[in-house]
Amino acid sequence: MATTGPRAVALVGIDGSGKTTQAHRLAAALTAAGVPTRYVQNAGGRHWFGRLARRLGLRDGQSFFGRRGMLVVEAVLRWMAIARTRSLSRLRHDVAVMDRYAVCQYASIRARGGGRSEWMARLAYGLFRAPDLTFYLAVDPAVAHARIVARGSDEESLGYLMAADAAYRSLPEFGAFVEIDANGPADEVTAALVAAVARLTTDQARPYTGTMAPLVAADSSLASKRITDAICAGGTQRE
Repeated sequence: MATTGPRAVALVGIDGSGKTTQAHRLAAALTAAGVPTRYVQNAGGRHWFGRLARRLGLRDGQSFFGRRGMLVVEAVLRWMAIARTRSLSRLRHDVAVMDRYAVCQYASIRARGGGRSEWMARLAYGLFRAPDLTFYLAVDPAVAHARIVARGSDEESLGYLMAADAAYRSLPEFGAFVEIDANGPADEVTAALVAAVARLTTDQARPYTGTMAPLVAADSSLASKRITDAICAGGTQRE
């Protein structure tokens, strides 16, 4: 696919911000606009181990490995997922909408008090190019906590969610994220993402590093046309 727009878009944020839901929705919106797009999950396995632990009567995934051990397992599994994603991106001519990326690991380490292990993670993940666009789904930790309780498949404390939000915002990469208000209904958040992609991909000369106005509304047909024109037209962008 010829493209002057993003080949890799990442959605990151604290648990309960809607990363998985919105990554699926954004991939579907781009596909509907005529842009070949695939959803990719770069999970670290923490939720899977957490569900397994609760079935066995244990508290969470850390019950298997300990706090530091869980961070290592999470980092390795996420690294493998991203490596697979990036390898496939070299072979496929489409847009990858990624549910989580390396910065999620850095934030997890900071929020969980991983200390010096962050530099080791950065060394390993440094092999991967940063996404062309990274959206930070900004949500009030209390709202995120309520969502987690409502879905009932996992659990996180409000204190941890607050620490995670602070950890993301403390990352040196945070200034380059596009911040989207994710407190509202899913449809409104999706509209904001679609509008942001349309807006950012029509201005290739000036990379955007600021904060989007919350819940930007956009006419869906116009946004789809702008996305299609921006991403499908032009020369091939280097992976």
